[in-house]
Amino acid sequence: MNEVLVRVSSEAQQREARLLQALRDAGLRLTPQRRAICHYLAHTDAHPTAQQIFAAVKPEFPSLSLATVYNTLDALVRLGAVHALGGAGDGAIHYDADLRPHVNLACLQCHRMVDLPCEAVADLNRRVTAESGYRILGARLVYYGLCPDCQRTAREASPTP
Repeated sequence: MNEVLVRVSSEAQQREARLLQALRDAGLRLTPQRRAICHYLAHTDAHPTAQQIFAAVKPEFPSLSLATVYNTLDALVRLGAVHALGGAGDGAIHYDADLRPHVNLACLQCHRMVDLPCEAVADLNRRVTAESGYRILGARLVYYGLCPDCQRTAREASPTP
């Protein structure tokens, strides 16, 4: 069990370093606020919105503005360091710093997004690269539906005959 936690922590640290390097390479200053935004993105698997990132980081940085969060996210997306996944039925853009090939599952009721590792996505990326000549910088595959918890809640709420 500890091996998994160390690996996940190491992956998160590598992800954070990649995000910070992308900002640095773009000529952006690594302010404490930008560092905190990158740290939060790298260490969560919750696919947060800008508002959620703002709420999580604001207590540590009371002067943080929502504009700083949006500008940092826009830069990271433009640099290909973060994926903007679109909405999960909530009208908000969700962000994912995990660039490894995987499927995102979005619940249209509770708006939670989760990752589903999928070797077929990696295979598809290799095939697209081989057949097109493109250097693939990233891809997004999002499935929309109802998560098991929301399905269970709906079943429990519906009257049984």
